[in-house]
Amino acid sequence: MATDLEIAQQSTLKPIEDVAATIGLAADSLEPRGRHLAKVGLVDARPAPGAKYVVVTAVTPTPLGEGKTTTVIGLADGLARQGRRAVCTLRQPSLGPVFGIKGGAAGGGYAQVLPMESMNLHLTGDFHAVTSAHNLLAAMTDNHLYQGNALDLAPHSISWGRVLDMNDRALRHLVLGLGSRLDGVPRESRFDITAASEVMTVLGLATSVRDLRRRLGRIVVGFTKTGEPVTADDLKAAGAMAVLLLDALRPSLLQTIEGTPAFVHTGPFGNIATGNSSIVADDVALSHADVVVTEAGFGADLGLERFVNVKCRTSGRQADAAVVVVTVRALKAHSGRYRIVAGKPLPPELLEENPGDVAEGLANLAHHLDIVEGFGLTPVVAINAFPQDHSSEHAVIAEFAASRGVRCAVTEHVARGGAGAAQLADEVWAACQEKSALRFTYAGGATLTEKIEALATRVYGAGDVAIEPAAARELDRLQALGYGSLPVLVAKTHLSTSADPKLRGAPTGWTLPVREVRLAAGAGYVYCLTGDIQTMPGLGVHPAAERIDIDEQGRVVGLS
Repeated sequence: MATDLEIAQQSTLKPIEDVAATIGLAADSLEPRGRHLAKVGLVDARPAPGAKYVVVTAVTPTPLGEGKTTTVIGLADGLARQGRRAVCTLRQPSLGPVFGIKGGAAGGGYAQVLPMESMNLHLTGDFHAVTSAHNLLAAMTDNHLYQGNALDLAPHSISWGRVLDMNDRALRHLVLGLGSRLDGVPRESRFDITAASEVMTVLGLATSVRDLRRRLGRIVVGFTKTGEPVTADDLKAAGAMAVLLLDALRPSLLQTIEGTPAFVHTGPFGNIATGNSSIVADDVALSHADVVVTEAGFGADLGLERFVNVKCRTSGRQADAAVVVVTVRALKAHSGRYRIVAGKPLPPELLEENPGDVAEGLANLAHHLDIVEGFGLTPVVAINAFPQDHSSEHAVIAEFAASRGVRCAVTEHVARGGAGAAQLADEVWAACQEKSALRFTYAGGATLTEKIEALATRVYGAGDVAIEPAAARELDRLQALGYGSLPVLVAKTHLSTSADPKLRGAPTGWTLPVREVRLAAGAGYVYCLTGDIQTMPGLGVHPAAERIDIDEQGRVVGLS
């Protein structure tokens, strides 16, 4: 098969106004950015009558990923082939991973969002707006210190670093203000990648311009010497931040290879932040579609958990079905017999027919189905087929799903587009007709510590939680300051349902280690760091940037 970029460049795109018309989106609500891309105005948050809302999650992935994005796109195309007004909503790729080891995130094969180059490279500039808004607040914080510190902000308490949309490990820890007195107040700080910025999550969770402004204003940058929070509003920075983000609040409209509308908006990380596309993109889509398919980052223990406990809690929406993407290679990896490394070929023995190894990895699928059903959602297992798979291995997964009374379908959307997802589209649409009753993992009135314990034991399968003394003190402080009603996110590895990336399958009885607690008051949650989670990734030995170039005709090459 041709490469993803070759397939994308050989495809014929529709004018973006024609794409919008397929779901009744008026041309005057678009602001075209060329012929095949547009910004879309915000609408009243009222779903079309009978509109269905489908979220796509996955088993614990290998470092290669198991194809959630392609499944979202292929499923939307499959539903559109049934004559339904289907829309998919996705996050925008971050330039760091695009030029790093992960590559692009526009889908793959015949399940892609186009224009592929625009999708992966800058798009409509939203990431740059987030970077600028975040760094404006950082600059005004440091300027406040330099200009006399009227708010009595304690320099050592400042948690607001700077961001850059690129993997760069050299920026993880740094000292600011070195040089003469005119160069600022010396203090330690850090850079995060833009996708990990609280501003990115604020953009993803804001429901209106007014809500965006309120959320920005309550961002906490640090504390006074007496322990009171200092906010973006206190620093008089939130208004200018909102101005920078006005255009970025509007979703971007693109299309799949088959012409299905795709809203691409925001890009919060799936481990540090919510890992979901924006509420406003889903609202625009739901107001014009019969069915909206969205993606939650990583497995059900991460992206889907945030989709339910944060995104749905904020939006008031409820999914009608949850697709759990599974691959033969992922289940074989969860047998514990194979090691898959990003950037290296798969072990040859992993490609051999071995239904037994697939069966040994089913514990991981079972765990994720338990999570989905624990949220009150109807699951559908999507077996994302690869050319090297064997039918006997697919049969093991299908038989297991049947034993649990769960719908299941093999999908070949990467090789065949929407036609390859026809069976999956049938199963998902049938699942959407069942009644679901969304259940949160914890009540809003629980303490922050109780919420962490609930996530650890009810979602991850941990037996206990070990909170380091400094983290415990921070939890107590945030609780006393009135932030105890906020949801809690746990930033942990995506390569295991546990906090240890080396543990495969569905480990139980382990202890969740909480080493640091941070407040994201603007986004509206508290998050905990476990293990070696980094908020600024690094580049590998041979990053994808080495292969990306421009050919003699001026076309992009090497992007994947």
